Amino acid sequence: MIETILRGGVAGAAGTTVLNAVTYADMALRGRPASEAPSEVVDKVAHDVGHPVPGAGETLENRLTGIAALTGIGVGCATGVVVSLLRGAGIRMPWWLGGIVTGALAMAGADVPMARLGVSDPRTWSAVDWTSDVVPHLVYGTVTYGILTASECHRCHG
Repeated sequence: MIETILRGGVAGAAGTTVLNAVTYADMALRGRPASEAPSEVVDKVAHDVGHPVPGAGETLENRLTGIAALTGIGVGCATGVVVSLLRGAGIRMPWWLGGIVTGALAMAGADVPMARLGVSDPRTWSAVDWTSDVVPHLVYGTVTYGILTASECHRCHG
């Protein structure tokens, strides 16, 4: 069980690194700013639970940005753990389908809180907005699921 959890966390961390690289490449190529939505989610959740992030102005914005980035890493690693546990329970898909499902789970982990908190409404997103969200998550899912599949094959055959 611990090995399954660790394998999932490592796969999710690798997938998160690739997701971040794809996102930053998109920002560099198109000259677009980073999304402020993750920081807004952190701020709303912190206020809703009665523990607002301390600080004001630039200090507060920097803290929110840092916490939001750490939260994204946490979602990526946790998604890897969940998928690894599901595979351990016998839910196994072809790599391409597993990649899509894993990416969709991670995307839901990021987008559902934004929508539920009113930070962003995906129904109003443009095709470019959706592409900027879907592509990195599909790459995340493919890398994460691919690592899980490959590490299990190596363990069984190596």
